Amino acid sequence: MCSCMSSGGVAASPNSDSSGASAAVRPSRYESQKRRDWNTFGQYLRNHRPPLALSRCSGAHVLEFLRYLDQFGKTKVHAAPCPFYGHPCPPAPCPCPLRQAWGSLDALVGRLRAAFEENGGHPDANPFGARAVRLYLREVRDCQAKARGIAYVKKKRKRPNNNSSSSSSSNRGPSPPQLADGTPQSAAPPHGEPEGAMHYFHGHVMMPLDDGLPVDGRDQEAAMESHAAAAAAGGLIPLSVFN
Repeated sequence: MCSCMSSGGVAASPNSDSSGASAAVRPSRYESQKRRDWNTFGQYLRNHRPPLALSRCSGAHVLEFLRYLDQFGKTKVHAAPCPFYGHPCPPAPCPCPLRQAWGSLDALVGRLRAAFEENGGHPDANPFGARAVRLYLREVRDCQAKARGIAYVKKKRKRPNNNSSSSSSSNRGPSPPQLADGTPQSAAPPHGEPEGAMHYFHGHVMMPLDDGLPVDGRDQEAAMESHAAAAAAGGLIPLSVFN
């Protein structure tokens, strides 16, 4: 007797592993739709009179296939004599024919173009990328936009704005002039400058004269001489005196 029991006493299903593997590799919705579209196009080529091989298929045959699909369309496209021509929401029915929407045709051509190359077709000989197909899709888009009163606007991809950084840097204004050693050169003090502001003079940091600056005893005489000289010069003492 064949044993179908696992070590734990539970009956092992022979299809459990295969079902789990198939679920793991289940194709996406896009891949499934692309396979169905490719099979439909292959059936159209086989039913063609005379039957047409894929290697001999051109952009003209793709246009025939797209026009053939219009009989299965569900989009109302008003004709020019129709009173609802250009009306996005017609208030009453009209005898205008149903067509394939431009968006559906554009997506279909994109899927078939990818499927052609996946099935061994050369990209340079891809009939779905022919110029005649692109012109036809553009014509259908413009015609349906006028007939239905709907403007098809292509969405633009947003790019990072690099003007913010440049504008912020430009708002800072020009940098102050610098000396040869990189020290910013001092300019004339603005009107109403507060007391105690620091200045730069020939690479030295200049501080306002302050009688309460701590000075070592051994350098007191030198500091007092510098103090007097600075007071005569305008009241600024270089910090290098105390170093």
